[in-house]
Amino acid sequence: MRPRREFRDHTGVSFPLPLVCPATNLRLAFHQARHYQKIAMTDFRDMQVLAALARHSHFARAAEECGISQSAFSARIRNLELALGTPIVKRGNRFMGFTKEGEIALKWARRLLVDVAGLKQEIEAAKGALSGRLAIGTVPTALAFVATVPARLRAEHPGLVIQIVSASSSQIRRGLEDFSLDAGITYLDSELPASLTIEPLYDERYVLLAPPDLAPRPEGHATWREAAALPLCLLTKDMRNRRILDEIFETVGAVPQPVVETNAFTAALTQVASGAAATIAPELLADSLPIAAGAVRLTLTEPDISKPICLATAEREPALPSVLALADALRDRP
Repeated sequence: MRPRREFRDHTGVSFPLPLVCPATNLRLAFHQARHYQKIAMTDFRDMQVLAALARHSHFARAAEECGISQSAFSARIRNLELALGTPIVKRGNRFMGFTKEGEIALKWARRLLVDVAGLKQEIEAAKGALSGRLAIGTVPTALAFVATVPARLRAEHPGLVIQIVSASSSQIRRGLEDFSLDAGITYLDSELPASLTIEPLYDERYVLLAPPDLAPRPEGHATWREAAALPLCLLTKDMRNRRILDEIFETVGAVPQPVVETNAFTAALTQVASGAAATIAPELLADSLPIAAGAVRLTLTEPDISKPICLATAEREPALPSVLALADALRDRP
């Protein structure tokens, strides 16, 4: 049998050529070899397309962000699937998510995009002008703390665009692992994987906020057992703050019965303002948010509890210049 010939490109990668007789025009053979090469190589633009689809979960909106037609967008997805040799998108009348292989491709696509962004940022920083995007995920209880960061960062780096996303601790962990977030402000506890780089920031302490008619006393302190006996508005159980509060109540043998659950503290403060329920808030957050006139604030004791909040980032070398700038800004906070 005649040995199968190969075409070798400038990178050393070999592609099979079809078996043809010597008299056959070799243009067809080399055209097919180039076709194999095109399939084997993925375009950086494809990585952007994949990440945009993950952000929007909608083909038309993702195509609009990428500045191409929906048909061109879909063609890029199909070509990427052809290059990878597997479906990466679940198809139906609409976008239905990524396949298992698609999730893997998305993770690597985001990593490549972050690396390219880091390259651009470091080049710009070498010129004295750090720019680019910095995505920070923060647990809701730390929003007031993080809200002071953009002004300090942009004072040093006006070209930096800062995105702050309120998320649960588990969402932040996933965001750091799949590179959709550059940094996280979250709880420092055993739920954080060892693969993350951690820097402690401050300790979170708790206060009871209650309408005057529900407060155990008009000023001073309240015990956790007293708080548990009140109609409470607490965060939902998928939030780390709620799990922390439940753990504290359990240590004192109390079982609270929340009348309202929410994923936003503004809704909890509205309940306090209406007189319908009390809530438990981090001290720093209570200091920064407008509390309804007449609402009672009591420091929670028995036991005195604090939980550390930290800066969490993906362990990578070299680190993103924007993440290093964020860490510096947090260390230099007043």
